[in-house]
Amino acid sequence: MERDEIRLMGTAEIADRLGVTPARVHQITDSRKLAFPPPLVRLRMGQVWLAQDVEAWITENRPALAEDTES
Repeated sequence: MERDEIRLMGTAEIADRLGVTPARVHQITDSRKLAFPPPLVRLRMGQVWLAQDVEAWITENRPALAEDTES
């Protein structure tokens, strides 16, 4: 049985993707003004987001960091 791939991102992955510290990720994700997508789930170890939601936010809010989708 084949499953669709689900990519997830936590604070560390988002920090790496944005080139910022985990503390800055917390500021970004907690800011209502920046409209970061809500996490998929909140676990004891932290929040987890769907990577596609994070990438969509990056495309809209940090276009210089957006992944090249044409290659």
